[in-house]
Amino acid sequence: MAFAVTVDLVVLTIREDELCVLAVRRGGSPYRGRWALPGGFVEEEEDLLGAAQRELAEETGLEGLAVHLEQLATYGAPRRDPRMRVVSVAYLALAAELPEPAAGTDAAEARWRPVADLLSSPSRLAFDHDEILADGLERARAKLEYSPLATAFCADEFTVAELRHVYEVVWGAELDPRNFHRKVTGSPGFLVPTGRRTTRNAGRPAQLYRRGRAALLNPPISR
Repeated sequence: MAFAVTVDLVVLTIREDELCVLAVRRGGSPYRGRWALPGGFVEEEEDLLGAAQRELAEETGLEGLAVHLEQLATYGAPRRDPRMRVVSVAYLALAAELPEPAAGTDAAEARWRPVADLLSSPSRLAFDHDEILADGLERARAKLEYSPLATAFCADEFTVAELRHVYEVVWGAELDPRNFHRKVTGSPGFLVPTGRRTTRNAGRPAQLYRRGRAALLNPPISR
């Protein structure tokens, strides 16, 4: 029986105040013309992380950028791919202000699509990519509670208001500004003041922060 291993990528960024995912329109069979997550087969002399990094570069043109990349889950339903038995290892990637993607040789088109639109659309993604995307979204939402992952969507230096906007977009809910400020600045090791201020968001000058060394937030930032 033919058997293969693939990697699939849930690449999230925030564009025009929406949480967007990188989607590619398939140029070949199966599911020609359908939207899918970027990914592909793992080559013989390649490890999984290397395959994920290669596919990210080849299918989208996003190479050499600061991207948070972590393994999400493994998907191995017997008939998830009509070509053969395929087990896919999915990766979650997060980054701030990613550029427009460029489709690779095996994709007809690559585009940032709002996550909410894809998950609510009656036209399903190819393979089991709806499930993978939903799992990636929930992983991102959950990790924002107990880790500094939200800073992956920010520039190197950011304001508390910009960080709050990340939480609001990813969680899909408005947060009380004062409570949020108190929580994030009171979480040990989460944020480090730079000593500089900015007026880029209008209004009074706002303190700039960068990510601290904390790996876990204690207490967590609850949804």
